[in-house]
Amino acid sequence: QVQLVETGGGLVQPGGSLRLSCAASGNFFVINSMGWYRQAPGKQRDLVASITNGGYTTYADSVSGRFTISRDNSKNTIELQMNTLKPEDTAIYYCKANYRLRYSDPYDYSDSWGQGTQVTVSS
Repeated sequence: QVQLVETGGGLVQPGGSLRLSCAASGNFFVINSMGWYRQAPGKQRDLVASITNGGYTTYADSVSGRFTISRDNSKNTIELQMNTLKPEDTAIYYCKANYRLRYSDPYDYSDSWGQGTQVTVSS
């Protein structure tokens, strides 16, 4: 019902910056929240940052102060500005959206995931 396309990943040196973008499209009534998750090889997928429709943000302790999430509700897009990147930030970054599918059912919320984009921090 919702398709998510992530862009902006790549290779960067420690201390550098990257900006990830995620655009949502498809058939839905409204998106409740969107966020970024990451998964390194052999590790579980963890929350990096999220933002609600009302603008409330949540950050993982490991990225707080370095990463900033933003949202444009009119365009159904989010961005993740990543500064002072560290090698331990290396992972596949996934965009997720939690959305209400139909106006007729206010309790029907679902999740959709993007395909992921690789972020590699190495010298």
